[in-house]
Amino acid sequence: MSTTVAPETDKAGQEHRKGGKPVASDRSSAENRLGLKLVAPAVVLMLLVTAWPMIQALYLSLFRYRLTAPDDRAFVGIDNYLTILSDDQFWKSTGTTLLIMVVTVAVELVIGFAFAMVMHRIVFARGLMRTSILIPYGIITVVSAFAWQFAFSLNNGFVNSWFNWLPWIADDTNWFGDYPHAMFAIMVSEIWKTTPFMALLLLAGLAQVSEDMLEAAKVDGATWWQRLTKVILPNMRAAIMVAVLFRALDAYRIFDNIFVMTKGAEGTQSISFLTYRQVIEQMQLGLGSAMSVLLFLSVLLLAWLIVKLFRVDLAQARGEG
Repeated sequence: MSTTVAPETDKAGQEHRKGGKPVASDRSSAENRLGLKLVAPAVVLMLLVTAWPMIQALYLSLFRYRLTAPDDRAFVGIDNYLTILSDDQFWKSTGTTLLIMVVTVAVELVIGFAFAMVMHRIVFARGLMRTSILIPYGIITVVSAFAWQFAFSLNNGFVNSWFNWLPWIADDTNWFGDYPHAMFAIMVSEIWKTTPFMALLLLAGLAQVSEDMLEAAKVDGATWWQRLTKVILPNMRAAIMVAVLFRALDAYRIFDNIFVMTKGAEGTQSISFLTYRQVIEQMQLGLGSAMSVLLFLSVLLLAWLIVKLFRVDLAQARGEG
């Protein structure tokens, strides 16, 4: 006769281990159910709005379909996907997109954390400081891109004249004349625009770090660097993951800055810009739809990899573990 042993829980509802595996507490299960109920209306609404365009894109991706020749429409199966995956231009655009994503997110993480530390510690004019830092993020991306295009302009821009004291900048530096300079200009505009968003997310994570833990570490003789690496950053792991996840997915879909500043010239086109060219400029609905499906799948894969990389225990982050 077999018996079933219920997982043991203490008075606080903390989780216990059964067979070496963690068993969810009653509190954790209740929070999960509540979370599902709260997000269910938003998920249903998003599906109603996005489900049809996604299904339509998937359907069109299986056809050879060009708006300039509507009568030549024919079912080709996965041929559009094979055509894209065998195209060097697609992989070059993917490399450019990944480079922009990695560099901008890394720089934004460092600068954003510095801004978050300042906003967290500052006492005088705290509200004014936080509002001032967030101003760039409130500017429309297209407007920001036009402003940086003017700043890097060869004839009218101020970058060359202000920074010509640097050895790699001269009065006649053409920022949009080759790949390295154009990529640098695009990355600078992206970093300037979205670093405040990163700082805002990291500031929320800093607020969760216990001051008692920091004081205890200070009393124990820990240096500033030790408190940062042993106390602050480990306790901000969940916030850092969210910040990196949001910004990486946003940077991976970059379009506005490239469209305004370079139009994809000098090899600077991203996957999103390449998709735009297929659908809008060449009117290739079949290939463009297949490319948009691949972009969507790659975004899902990227999100999964980031979550797996950080390995954040959300229950522990809530103080349950």
